[in-house]
Amino acid sequence: MAKHFFGDTNVLLGRSLRHIARSPDTIITTAIMPIAMMLMFVYVFGGAIDTGSDSYVQYMLPGILLITVASGISYTAFRLFLDMKGGIFERFQSMPIARSSVLWAHVLTSLVANLISLVVVLLVALLMGFRTNAGVAEWLAVAGILFLFTLALTWLAVIPGLTAKSVDGASAFSYPLIFLPFLSSAFVPTNTMPGPVRAFAEHQPVTSIVNTIRGLFTQQPIGTDIWIALAWCVGILIVAYIFATITYRRRIS
Repeated sequence: MAKHFFGDTNVLLGRSLRHIARSPDTIITTAIMPIAMMLMFVYVFGGAIDTGSDSYVQYMLPGILLITVASGISYTAFRLFLDMKGGIFERFQSMPIARSSVLWAHVLTSLVANLISLVVVLLVALLMGFRTNAGVAEWLAVAGILFLFTLALTWLAVIPGLTAKSVDGASAFSYPLIFLPFLSSAFVPTNTMPGPVRAFAEHQPVTSIVNTIRGLFTQQPIGTDIWIALAWCVGILIVAYIFATITYRRRIS
């Protein structure tokens, strides 16, 4: 059964990746917005923002990486919506394939596409002056956190992809996720925010994730932030996975 699942997932993953290869503009579009934000904040607002860091790009890059992921997973919902409306799911159900492989193919495609976008954004950040003394262990930790974050948001994207009534509705859910880093420590220290905003910023998931990645890049103590970040990522992943699979079963039943 496991061999059947992995084989079917591999075939469907190849199908999804071929679609992306034929329309690379989706990855380009995903990377352009975070890069434009990075350029604007560093070269327009960066000089007016006091973060206590020698380079503003050093400070804000973790937040830009999370925005890149939040922007990228909207295409997961978009692709799922097109497959649902195009009747491809019904066609797959008439074939002797593992049902869960259809969703996993979309999820893995999202991970690959977001990895490419993150690499592009990171390369641009290096050109803008981003530097880090992080070692292999720190880079692996950053990669692991970004992987968990992407996986959690991708399963979250599956839900609107299966339930939306329009293309715009399938993609629009990502807008609040893109906005969330602005109410965190991603661009300015939370101690500069007014009381209620500061309380929200310090206790939402993005802040702990951003602080952890920033600490790993700068080799600063990260304290309990890494455990809070992991708890948020794993918690969102579990809840999103459960609701996504329940929604999928209902749609194909």
